[in-house]
Amino acid sequence: MVCDKSFSSSYMLLNHEEVGVFDLVHMLRSHAIEKRNFVDCPKGTTEEKFKQRWLLSMSVLAQKMLKSIKKPLAAMGSGIEYWLNLVSCNRNLSGLISNWIRGEMIRPERSLSTFISFTGCLDTRIELDKDIIESGDKDRYNCLLSIMAAKASYENHAYIQHIITDIWKMELLGSFDFWNDYQQKATTQAFILRDKKEDSDLIVVAFRGTETFDADAWSSDVDLSCLGGALAVLFPAVLMSHNEIELLDMLEGVYTFGQPRVGDKRFGKFMKENLGKFDVKYYRTVYSNDLVPRLPYDDSTMMFKHFGTCLYFDSFYNGKLMEEEPNKNYFSPLSALPKLINAIWEIIRSFMIPYTRGADYREGFVLKMYRFIGLMIAGVPAHGLQDYVNVVRLGSDLYKDPRSIGDNEIKLMIDDETSK
Repeated sequence: MVCDKSFSSSYMLLNHEEVGVFDLVHMLRSHAIEKRNFVDCPKGTTEEKFKQRWLLSMSVLAQKMLKSIKKPLAAMGSGIEYWLNLVSCNRNLSGLISNWIRGEMIRPERSLSTFISFTGCLDTRIELDKDIIESGDKDRYNCLLSIMAAKASYENHAYIQHIITDIWKMELLGSFDFWNDYQQKATTQAFILRDKKEDSDLIVVAFRGTETFDADAWSSDVDLSCLGGALAVLFPAVLMSHNEIELLDMLEGVYTFGQPRVGDKRFGKFMKENLGKFDVKYYRTVYSNDLVPRLPYDDSTMMFKHFGTCLYFDSFYNGKLMEEEPNKNYFSPLSALPKLINAIWEIIRSFMIPYTRGADYREGFVLKMYRFIGLMIAGVPAHGLQDYVNVVRLGSDLYKDPRSIGDNEIKLMIDDETSK
C-alpha cells in the first residue's frame, strides 16, 4: 500500500500485516516508534506517553484479529442475509417449506431490488412519514429524509433506484463505490438524490456506514469509528479546506445519527467557525446508550472532541439539547447496571411499541433477537437505525435550527436537568 504523504509533515500509518508479537512488546518498551517496521511515520517521530503507545499497540492487535476473522465473518454474514431473503422471497417460513415441497421455491438474487441487507432486515420501513411531510416542518422533513437515505445507502443499486424513484418519487443522481487508492479497493459507498418540488429543490448526499459483517470496515472503525457519520462531517470539512465557496453557500445542513468523534478541539473550532460563516445547520443526534458517539475516547491521550450541540434522546424517545451525551466515554463501572436495565426495557418495548405508537413501529423477529445483544453490550443495538428513525418520527421539536438556541440556554437546560 502506497500513500502520498506530501500534503502533511505529521502522520502515522500502522500496517497490521507486518506486525509480530515482539514488535508490539518493543513498542511498549521504547518511545522510538519510528524503528518499528509496521509504523510509517516521519524520521525522528517519538511517543513519550506509555498510554498512547499502549493504545497504538491495541489498535494494531485489534486490526490483526479482525483480519483473521475476515473470511468467516463475511461468509456468516452472506449466509444470514441469504437465508433472511430466502424466507422473505417465499413470504414466510411456512411459505418457504410449502414452495420447497412443491418445487416452486423462489431463490433471492443479490443484484435485484428485492434483496435486502442485514441492516435493512432490522428495519424494513421504506415509506417517508406522512405526518412529517404534511406538517410542513422543513427541518424535521430534512432530518427524516436524511435518516431514511442513510438507511437506504446500505442496499444495492437496484434497491436504491427503486426506493428513490418508485416509492419516494424523487430522482437518483448517482450511486457510487468510491475507490480507496491506499487500500486498492472501493471502500466507501454513497449516493446522491434530488427532491425537486414546485417551491424547493433539495439535493441529499448520503454515506453508507459500517456494514455488520465487513471486517475491513470494522478494522478502519478501530481508529475512526462509524464510517458514514464520520464522512458526513468530513465532507463539508474538505469543502472548507479547499475553499469551495459556491458549494458551501448552497449547503443547507449536515445531519448525523450516531456520529463518532472525528477530530480534536482545534478541528471543532474550525468547523464551528465555518459552519457559522456559511450559515450551515448542524444536527448531531445521539440515541440512548449508543456506543459509537462515545468513541474514540475524549481524554488527554486520544484528544478527540465533539463539537456543536448534541440532540440527545433516551429510550422513551424524549429529547433534550446537551453539550455532550451522558456517560461520554461509555465504559464506566457505575453505568453498567443502568445500561443493563435499559437494555431489558428496550426488549420489553419492542413487544409493546406497536400498541402504543402504531403498527408502523412494529419490530420484526430479527430486530427483537438483535436487541438481546444489548444484554451483553448495550451500545451495539442502540446504534441501530430503527431507533434513529423512531427518534426523528417521535422526537420533540428539537429538530428546529439548533443554532437558534444559544449556548447560555443550553447550559441552563443542562443545569436544570442536573438539579432535578
